[in-house]
Amino acid sequence: MVKSEIIRILKKKHKNLNHSQISDLVDAIFNEISKSLIKNKAVELRNFGRYSIKTIKAKYNARNPRTNEVIYVPEKKKISFNDVINKFSKNADIILVEGMKNS
Repeated sequence: MVKSEIIRILKKKHKNLNHSQISDLVDAIFNEISKSLIKNKAVELRNFGRYSIKTIKAKYNARNPRTNEVIYVPEKKKISFNDVINKFSKNADIILVEGMKNS
C-alpha cells in the first residue's frame, strides 16, 4: 500500500475532509514518526505495531564476498517494526486449532 491509497481510503471514510487536508494529516503523522525515530525514540501505535531503532554492532572481521578480503564494517542503526496484528492472528490460529482438536 502506498500513501496515495491511504489518502483515497481515508477520503471515502471522511467525505467532509478534502484531499489536501487528508494529505496534510498523513504527512504530519509520518513526519512525527520520522522525527521520533531520528531522536532514537520508539513509536508505538496501539493495536498496530511499534517502530524502534536497533543498533547493529561493528564487525571487525567481515569479509568482502568478491575478493574474500577482511574488511571493517562500522556500527550502524536500522529501523525495526514489530507488528501487533500478526501476533494476534497467530494466537487466534493456535486457539482455533486447539479448539478443533478438543471437539
